[in-house]
Amino acid sequence: MAIRNVKRIFRAGFINFWRNGSVSLASVLISTVTLSVITALIFLQAILNFSLASVKDKVDITIYFNGGAPEENIMTLKSSIEKLPEVAMVSYTSQEQALADFEARHAGDYLTLQALDELGDNPLGASLNIKAKETSQYESIAKFLEGDNVLGGSTDIIDKINYNQNKVVIDRLSSIIDGARKLGYAVTLILVGLCILITFNTIRLTIYISREEIGIMRLVGASNAYIRGPFLVEGIIYGFLAALVTIIIFYPASLWLGNHMTDFFGMNVYNYYVSNFLEIFLIIFATGVILGSISSGLAIKRYLRK
Repeated sequence: MAIRNVKRIFRAGFINFWRNGSVSLASVLISTVTLSVITALIFLQAILNFSLASVKDKVDITIYFNGGAPEENIMTLKSSIEKLPEVAMVSYTSQEQALADFEARHAGDYLTLQALDELGDNPLGASLNIKAKETSQYESIAKFLEGDNVLGGSTDIIDKINYNQNKVVIDRLSSIIDGARKLGYAVTLILVGLCILITFNTIRLTIYISREEIGIMRLVGASNAYIRGPFLVEGIIYGFLAALVTIIIFYPASLWLGNHMTDFFGMNVYNYYVSNFLEIFLIIFATGVILGSISSGLAIKRYLRK
């Protein structure tokens, strides 16, 4: 008996979907727009994370040492910095390597190289380049470097620390990361709310069209669960079809963007779509089905209370 009722509920749900063709099509289209925007936000978040990661890799703190600074003191400081939990990596550049890098960068600048030769001695000092695990942690690393405990209180070998020059970039980058995440969450919540509201009203319209049948079912003693079932199935169909259409639309769209906009975005959108297809499909499919079923459940529940 239970299996028979389930079959009847699914059959009634499909019949309602096909019978209310224009209403069903409108609901699917509206759900598709909502899911398309959510999918676009997924792509946008991936592009933003990729861009921010690229910028983040270029942000650092560099300690420049005076010429002739004892290497053992520099290595002692390097070991102290590496013990900090915020530090991801510390790289050392010797005076000789700094000079070689400088000459390589100015290989075509004859006047600069000539002036360097006239100096005789190497004017460049060694340096330590520090990478933090998170951009927000650079400030605590800078405070450690400015403390009295650095090199046992002897900081005369340090020429300068470039944190202050990078601080504005670091602060802006941290703000962009936090702001982008909050904006993405806010937009997603707004769209989810709109999708539920629109589908809710669409299902209410379907219920109104079927009001006489529902009234007869209640008169003959049909349970609320049996009455509710077809409309839940109908809402799930809306979400499933909308998710399917969204996935199909974004395949050629991501292919075109991958072929023409990779340089602009900094990443190949199509490769991201293909490599994360299963995850994206599950997110969109689950979102569509859940939103459809929630909207249908709320609509029929409100009707059954009357």
